[in-house]
Amino acid sequence: MSTTQTPTPRLTSLSHGGGCGCKIAPGVLAGLLKDMPAAAGFADLLVGRETSDDAAVYRLNETQAIVATTDFFMPIVDDPFDFGRIAATNALSDLYAMGATPLFALAIVGMPIDTLPAGTIREILRGGETVCAQAGIPVAGGHSIDSVEPIYGLAAIGLVHPRDVRRNATARDGDRLVLGKPLGVGIHSAAFKKGLLDAAGYQALIETTTRLNRPGIELARLDGVHAMTDVTGFGLLGHLLEIARGSDLGAQLEMARIPLLPATRALAESGAATGASARNWTAYGERVDLADTVRPVDRAILTDPQTSGGLLVACAPDAVDAVLATFAAAGFGDAAVIGALTAGESRVGVR
Repeated sequence: MSTTQTPTPRLTSLSHGGGCGCKIAPGVLAGLLKDMPAAAGFADLLVGRETSDDAAVYRLNETQAIVATTDFFMPIVDDPFDFGRIAATNALSDLYAMGATPLFALAIVGMPIDTLPAGTIREILRGGETVCAQAGIPVAGGHSIDSVEPIYGLAAIGLVHPRDVRRNATARDGDRLVLGKPLGVGIHSAAFKKGLLDAAGYQALIETTTRLNRPGIELARLDGVHAMTDVTGFGLLGHLLEIARGSDLGAQLEMARIPLLPATRALAESGAATGASARNWTAYGERVDLADTVRPVDRAILTDPQTSGGLLVACAPDAVDAVLATFAAAGFGDAAVIGALTAGESRVGVR
């Protein structure tokens, strides 16, 4: 009597979305949170949810503040080790975006136990552990559930001096905008799911999504760096609008200066775009002014949900060289000045 072994399913086939493209649409999220009470009466809560910042910050004393965040999602790739690495890198990015040094992490695990082999799940966990080891921290515990779709991420805790906290709402008129990583992760992941991504494209996807945003620690110590965030599920435009609204400023982007992963434009033109990109535009497109030279494919790139995306830095003009040098020294050779913040209505112009 012969037996046949059921093949292990592709991770991406088990989820309705992947990576930060799984985030609830900005407009829907705003509606869910609009009646939530403010966290009043906590003088040491330096950063809460008021400006949709990357993490919460709570002051312990004059020289120390705890930074706490959580981030998790469904698979963006099929390789379990790569999925674990990407999810962990993405979660730690929120700490770096606030200027914090990571201390430890807790794993968030939801897996279809009857569908995925134990070895596959262990590889996901090993991927996350590997990235945390690279960041110099332990995965000190966590929580797991049996879920229909595979979910993995971290609750991450860091430490920062209160003076070095960099928010997304403290940019200044005239600040230059520097982007640390190229765009195109969502487009590449959509192409991967459709079988349109070649080996070189996959390697570029893995390289950028597993690169820790550690320059954020040093950038936060530069006086000329006024605001910082990381670009994730709401796309470059969405996260820039958060900076603009929080800082009561407008912004101008130059499309030709924005770094892109190789083949991003070609893949977007072939139809490899995510549903989250369209949802993002629906949520905030009315606050964006596109020049006639900005094509529909450019709009798809600007709203493309980034998983483990780059840091977006608002800095004084005379700090640009130091910011770019900090990125370059850490291996972020794609970092580039992509625009500026200006006085006026909280809108983004793209030319």
